[in-house]
Amino acid sequence: MDQIAGINARVVNISQLVDDAKCFETARNLRWPNGVRCPRCSGVTVIKNGHDNTQIHRQRYYCKDCAVSFDDLTGTVFEGHRQPLRIWILCLYFMGLNLSNRQIAAELGLNKDDVQQMTRVLRKGVEAKRPPVALKGEVECDEVYVVAGHKGRPAAVKKKAANPEGGA
Repeated sequence: MDQIAGINARVVNISQLVDDAKCFETARNLRWPNGVRCPRCSGVTVIKNGHDNTQIHRQRYYCKDCAVSFDDLTGTVFEGHRQPLRIWILCLYFMGLNLSNRQIAAELGLNKDDVQQMTRVLRKGVEAKRPPVALKGEVECDEVYVVAGHKGRPAAVKKKAANPEGGA
């Protein structure tokens, strides 16, 4: 194999470069920049309550205000899915690169049907966070709808209006 600057030139699987702990830390920082809040009551009297059994970096919490338990992913699009958070983050990254579902599946070593479901969930989540469009001021349109069959034939429209029985 060729050596490039002392490094073997090999294909690197990007999913091995993404750290589970960093994914959860980043998710927490983005979700709760001013400290953890309860997703149910928005209370701030929250204490850490262990970790998830299957994902050790997934922090659990307990809200003292409403006595509910939750974790880092409760109330997010990632909640209730079996894929690790880093796989979801990589899927979102590959979607941003405009890769097809088949390409994403190959990169992540997943079934294309699983990736189809994941991208559907992610798109729905992005759409839900998109603010509603509000038009202000002057709005212009550059197209006009013309009934099929009359476009470019204004004389036919005049004849039809003059003769309501439809004879041309």
